Amino acid sequence: MTIAPERVEETVAPRPSTTGRARFVLILGGLSAFGPLSIDMYLPALPQMAGELRAADATVQLTLSAFIIGLAIGQLILGPLSDAIGRRKPLVAGLALYMVGSILCAIAPTAELLIAARGVQAFGAAAGIVIARATVRDLYSGTAMTKFFSLLMLVNGLAPILAPIVGGQILNWTSWRGVFVCLTVFGAILLAVVFFLLPEPLPEERRTPARFGSVLRKYGSLLRDRAFLGYALASGLMFGSLFAYISGSSFALQGVYGLSPQAYSLVFGLNGIGIVAVGQLNGRIVGRFPERTLLTVGLVIAAVAGFGVLAATVLDLGLIGLLIPLFILVSSIGMVAPNASSLALAEQARSAGSASALLGVLQFVVGGLATPLVGLGGPGTAVPMGIVMAAFGVLALLAFGTMTRSSGASVASASLVAQEA
Repeated sequence: MTIAPERVEETVAPRPSTTGRARFVLILGGLSAFGPLSIDMYLPALPQMAGELRAADATVQLTLSAFIIGLAIGQLILGPLSDAIGRRKPLVAGLALYMVGSILCAIAPTAELLIAARGVQAFGAAAGIVIARATVRDLYSGTAMTKFFSLLMLVNGLAPILAPIVGGQILNWTSWRGVFVCLTVFGAILLAVVFFLLPEPLPEERRTPARFGSVLRKYGSLLRDRAFLGYALASGLMFGSLFAYISGSSFALQGVYGLSPQAYSLVFGLNGIGIVAVGQLNGRIVGRFPERTLLTVGLVIAAVAGFGVLAATVLDLGLIGLLIPLFILVSSIGMVAPNASSLALAEQARSAGSASALLGVLQFVVGGLATPLVGLGGPGTAVPMGIVMAAFGVLALLAFGTMTRSSGASVASASLVAQEA
């Protein structure tokens, strides 16, 4: 079954039924949740894993590095491949590979084999992440695409909140290996759903060859496209700020401000709800305001809140003084991410897989750069977290403002045409 092709020149996005739209949200949301679920669910088990495998903490932490590297490489390969042969085949193969990797993780006898298995698992997970984003571009354009990305924030925002909680509950009745068994089951369920319920969104006439040379040229073209790169960097740098929060907040809020693990989980959950709420707000108002305007507002709010986080940590403004700007900054992701993704993919109808891959890789690469910076000051201070979050928020605003300025008029014009149509 193939969905009717979307002509590149069309400005009116297809309007599936409410039931069909809800189905796509659940399926694509589940696929895009592979990253946070596979990363966050097993984090509570790291000490247990180190003890059972008789490995150093640093060695076990390489399982996280292997997953991020595998995720980046997988997106770069599977994105262009899905442009060439369609979305379903690489997605089904990726989900099957994810299951194999998860099983290998569950039975790994040594830390070294676990690290290798995590790489396999990540490569499969990359298919879900990159193809979910490309499929949104296949099915929608203009404001409808931004609204759908905002709906996906409902799932993406809940995944990192629920994953550590679910992982902790699993550890109450089984070992860390049970976490990977549950991830295997999750992969199997999604594989069945995709196989039976997800039609092919990319018709043959819109596919492009995946020759090595042409793929490199396409990536080169995207990297030379100032507008695409500006939106991608704005999104990636904001995710760098988010990664700094994820990696540093537990040490800062518990070690410096004295929160209990339960209180920290509550704060973490409330910030996740903020992402979801702002994402849904963005979906409701995007038809009234252009995506570029909303992205500007989101980035400005994030930059100001970043300075608030920095001021709270440097001037020792107390727990409440930190939590308020922290909540505002983290919540702004719900406005930045859907608008930046929609604008970056707007002109990439024939290479949505490659463009989606670069978007995802930039997010994880920048996030990977931000994570170690948070710990430079040692465990007794939250200042490095404040510096990194503020700096990446400002850099995101600068990348957007300097690299996408020339595209603003054309984007606004296209949005106006779509609304009038």
